[in-house]
Amino acid sequence: MQLSDFDFDLPERLIATRPAKPRSSAKLLLAEGAETRDLRVADLPSVLRPGDLLVLNDTRVIPARLTGHRPRQTPDGEVRAKIEVTLMEPQADGTWSALAKPMRKLKLDEKIIFSSGLQADIKVLDGGLRLAFNLTGDDFDVALADAGAMPLPPYIAAKRAPDAQDNEDYQTIWAKRAGAVAAPTASLHFDEDLMAALIARGVRTCFVTLHVGAGTFLPVTVHDVTTHRMHAEWGEVTEAAAQAMNAARAAGGRIIPVGTTALRLIESAAQENGTMRAFEGTTDIFIYPGYRWKITDALMTNFHLPKSTLLMLVSALMGADRIREIYDHAVAENYRFFSYGDASLLIPSRI
Repeated sequence: MQLSDFDFDLPERLIATRPAKPRSSAKLLLAEGAETRDLRVADLPSVLRPGDLLVLNDTRVIPARLTGHRPRQTPDGEVRAKIEVTLMEPQADGTWSALAKPMRKLKLDEKIIFSSGLQADIKVLDGGLRLAFNLTGDDFDVALADAGAMPLPPYIAAKRAPDAQDNEDYQTIWAKRAGAVAAPTASLHFDEDLMAALIARGVRTCFVTLHVGAGTFLPVTVHDVTTHRMHAEWGEVTEAAAQAMNAARAAGGRIIPVGTTALRLIESAAQENGTMRAFEGTTDIFIYPGYRWKITDALMTNFHLPKSTLLMLVSALMGADRIREIYDHAVAENYRFFSYGDASLLIPSRI
């Protein structure tokens, strides 16, 4: 299974840099077995059945992109070297793993000064950058909210800088548990009107947490995709969420994760017989064609990058040939791609 098997031509004009307004007005490509229909996300209640269960990721994106400087003393006085930092995830020792530009001139124990009173000391360089901040708890959260910017994906950040509107646009309406540096983007299509319509239809929801890491944007660099190794991300399925999934399945409802993040978490937590259990820990599950599904019946997701692990995941769900048909249709019909783009509802014929 080669990386080139998951390539396709995507016109740059289809890469969305802003979301649809209102959120549920985005286009929705329904792929149910061999059938393809062009809908809107607002049509979702008419497509789903009473008793279906949507599994939603309640992670909250932190403003993880920081711009600061490294003060250095020279014979001519203090020099300030600009540095850009993207926080990745908190560590057990209180430090944060991070990415930085530039990296090559950083020194151990060097200080980085940001705005809003936020500072960090470089504690680890070998094996990855670790930062120890001068603030903790609520003080850190307040300073980060003021000093940081939303960590937009590279394909958006290359076209424009993040702004205040992204603080709302790049966050789900149910975001609760802070820790992600990328949004569960399929969930960005949901608004209050859509949620009310789903409830009226008898569609149920439950919440899980997967803190999406910056590694989600890392490219696949191996030709044989089966040798690729995923980054680990922390997640939790509560006992209540596990019971909701088991009850829905027992009653004949379909388990439909919204987004690949929720899907990867529940497939990590489920037992081989499809029974869901409570789970807390990290997962580095890699799903590609040939995967044996445990609990997922369908998936709502955005349209993904060529040669990405997420394109491999949807190929595993629908079949590689069918996904090529779906993506060819999406390009031909001018669906918008990636984080701020349109959505698809993928229901394999085995259901």
